[in-house]
Amino acid sequence: MRVGSVVCMFPLVFMLVNANGALTSESLAEIAKANQDGPYLGLVIPNVFELNPLLNSPNYISSSKIIDFAGRRFRFGAIGDKHVILVLTGLGMINTAITTQLLLSFFKVEGVVHYGTAGNANPSINMGDVLISQYWAHLGLWNWQKYGEGPENELPLEAEGDYTREIGYLKIADYTVNVSDGNSYDNLLNNIWYQPEEVFPVDGVPEERQHVFWVPVDSQYFQISQKLENMKLERCLNSTTCLPTTPKVVRVQRGASASIFLSNQAYRTFLHDKFNVSPIDMESAAVALICLQQRVPFIAIRAYTGSFLSLVANSVAVVVEFINQLSLNSVSL
Repeated sequence: MRVGSVVCMFPLVFMLVNANGALTSESLAEIAKANQDGPYLGLVIPNVFELNPLLNSPNYISSSKIIDFAGRRFRFGAIGDKHVILVLTGLGMINTAITTQLLLSFFKVEGVVHYGTAGNANPSINMGDVLISQYWAHLGLWNWQKYGEGPENELPLEAEGDYTREIGYLKIADYTVNVSDGNSYDNLLNNIWYQPEEVFPVDGVPEERQHVFWVPVDSQYFQISQKLENMKLERCLNSTTCLPTTPKVVRVQRGASASIFLSNQAYRTFLHDKFNVSPIDMESAAVALICLQQRVPFIAIRAYTGSFLSLVANSVAVVVEFINQLSLNSVSL
């Protein structure tokens, strides 16, 4: 049951959450009152340096309403005709999943837009480009095979359906360096097999798991994002330094997340060659998985910034335009 209906289940929620101090009766009353102005578009944002450009944007109108609970701050405002809730997740998959679940459990949310900075595994992408992926996967769920076994050997618990060899693996010995005799080499770290996530959709049978690896963004949201491809994005970092190419909005097939800050070029190349991954980050797949389970539309908009964090402003500009286009599309339906 979604807690867009928090008003009618107020006493039950109070009993469940107030016992451990997570929410007070005052907070629940604030949430119920806020939901009367919904539905909202939820904006899920990883870090402060990604949040502040939106807070300071003239396109964001703050309502001054803020609700704090469970260590999160939910800011209310508007972008164009859309009522929005902004919430900061913190770093990594766990923080992001918790925050997204809180957002969707307690507030009346019609959809989620996740934005921020990203790394990149696709050599055709340029610095400053804003990437919108059609699919996201969590690439940090592994079955790490013991030394001496290979692709032909069944993984532990594979027969029970817990793990699979269908997605593929990383053979660490393929990345041995300083070898000149042409022979194949082994490595005690052996093979890492990528695994799908277990999901429990709100419209499914409780405790009856399903599996998913590539999570699609909302098809309507992705279609609307096509209208953003001709946007003019900021090229200059400051008054004296500009990028060699003008950034653009690029829709790509796949993005990937894990709670790993990924600077290793060999692994980035592997991810692109193996999975056709472009943006890589630490949060988007967590938002995707929670929205999938809650059956809420979702899209992620990520700027490839490298060390130039000021380029996050490009993702903010794209988010604002996406929301404007979303409003126009709603009117035309």
